Amino acid sequence: MAELKCAVENCMYNNSDCCCKGDIMVGGMRACTCDDTCCESFREQKADRMTNATEHPCRTISIDCEAVKCVYNTNYKCYADHVDIKGCGANDCRETACATFKER
Repeated sequence: MAELKCAVENCMYNNSDCCCKGDIMVGGMRACTCDDTCCESFREQKADRMTNATEHPCRTISIDCEAVKCVYNTNYKCYADHVDIKGCGANDCRETACATFKER
């Protein structure tokens, strides 16, 4: 499991830069740069919707990853010690990215 820092403040799972979802999926099967990736687990926080209050924010999280060209990817799992997800102001998962992505 990786230590996750999520800068996507308007994701419904974000709580103090930590994720309340429990696990995430990073997309980007053909990614060659971090901007070719995305957090497919992103869900926009709506004004009428509460944050996922049944889960507590975790600093470490399991990350499934489709970015097979990343040095941290082994069998569709992320093995980086620390992962940063970026996407300030994102409205869609395609506006997020795994800033930790590093091409093989």
